[in-house]
Amino acid sequence: MLNKVVQLLLLFFLSTSWSQNGFDIVNKKTKVSIPFKFINNLIIIPVEVNGTKLNFLLDTGVSETLLFSLDETEQVKFENIEKVFFTGFGNKEPFEGLKSSNNKLVVKEYVDSNHTIYIVLDQEINISSQVGFPINGIIGSHFFKNHPIEIVYKKNKIIVYDSLSSVLKKQRSKYTKLPISIEEGKPYIYAKVALESKSEELDAKLLIDTGNSDAIWLFKEKNTSIVIPENNYLDFLGKGFSGNIYGKRARLELFRLGDFKFKKPLISFPDSTASGGIQMVKDRIGSIGSEVMKRFNAIYDYSNNTIYLKKNSNFILPFNFNMSGLDVQHEGLQWVKENYEENAASAQVSFESEGNTITRSLKYRFELKPSYSILSIQKGSPADLAGLKEGDIIVKLNSNYVYNYTLQEIKDILRSEEGRTITIEVERKGVIIKTKFQLKSII
Repeated sequence: MLNKVVQLLLLFFLSTSWSQNGFDIVNKKTKVSIPFKFINNLIIIPVEVNGTKLNFLLDTGVSETLLFSLDETEQVKFENIEKVFFTGFGNKEPFEGLKSSNNKLVVKEYVDSNHTIYIVLDQEINISSQVGFPINGIIGSHFFKNHPIEIVYKKNKIIVYDSLSSVLKKQRSKYTKLPISIEEGKPYIYAKVALESKSEELDAKLLIDTGNSDAIWLFKEKNTSIVIPENNYLDFLGKGFSGNIYGKRARLELFRLGDFKFKKPLISFPDSTASGGIQMVKDRIGSIGSEVMKRFNAIYDYSNNTIYLKKNSNFILPFNFNMSGLDVQHEGLQWVKENYEENAASAQVSFESEGNTITRSLKYRFELKPSYSILSIQKGSPADLAGLKEGDIIVKLNSNYVYNYTLQEIKDILRSEEGRTITIEVERKGVIIKTKFQLKSII
């Protein structure tokens, strides 16, 4: 159950073309370094839209730029608006949105002054609650198409190059060059997949999808050679634009990307009902997500149909997953009363009858803290057997108030190690329920 938060492949298909001019480097710079936050295996970058500062998910798996989840303090002016319809992974019908052209997007010195944005009106589309960080939109192919882009995961930065000649001249031997194809604005690569021990390796055309927090997805209905390993379990995989996504999770025997080999990586097999209405490019049978891509420094060179990969220290990390059976989402903010001690120099001082001083430095303050709830429960899982239910508000985790954790920290606890005991307190209809369970690996 690996970070099923935002599998958001968001492969919505509109009658649009990949025709925008796209981003360019300004101020005669040869490269631009852009910081990002890496939360739940997702890249979040600061983007200024028509003068308003927002947060965007950087997603190679989408062709167009999407905007949603604006709060009352965020006002963006749009012009040239027309009505459109969206579809995506899930089981809902297409839904209505808006298309706006001639927008200015600024990411430091990387600028597009004529950018088309698709505005999602459905208030239920909200990545922020699943990531625990405010995200206002998603940006994809237009960010990548004009310049080589390097994603340096270990330093949380993106480098936009005017040209690759300088960087490759110095470090060419450190990178492995692999061919990709750019179709409908998105990058595709061929990999080798061995589903089980002694099974033949399957040639797999996969979308490189940084907006998918999992390792690998395969669509069983796209190739008769795809057989789900016997050791698997049914799970809620995440939310797409058109609703919930369910499927099975397992481990691959082997996954090869060029000469890079991964043993026993996690794999998900989305239910065919989630993707049945989506038109995919020819021969595509799945996706590579950020759980794989974060193990490299990756340079995307769309213009030359090439990706350059170099291992980083993430490469040797195990492919862990959530062993609790519960998935957590950010529920919003709550006011929390906390005790604190003032600086002694500014504290009030009084005296006892014997002349001893009493420093009254203990004060109270109210702070806004995150609130978390249970988004889903896997049937038969440790959390399910412990009596937890969807919608429960989490109060404490391992004896600590849960508002002291980030969503990422909670997920790290739930995927830490098999056999670890998790104590949890939840509120259900005003009643506090205390229970515990042990993390258990089922694949």
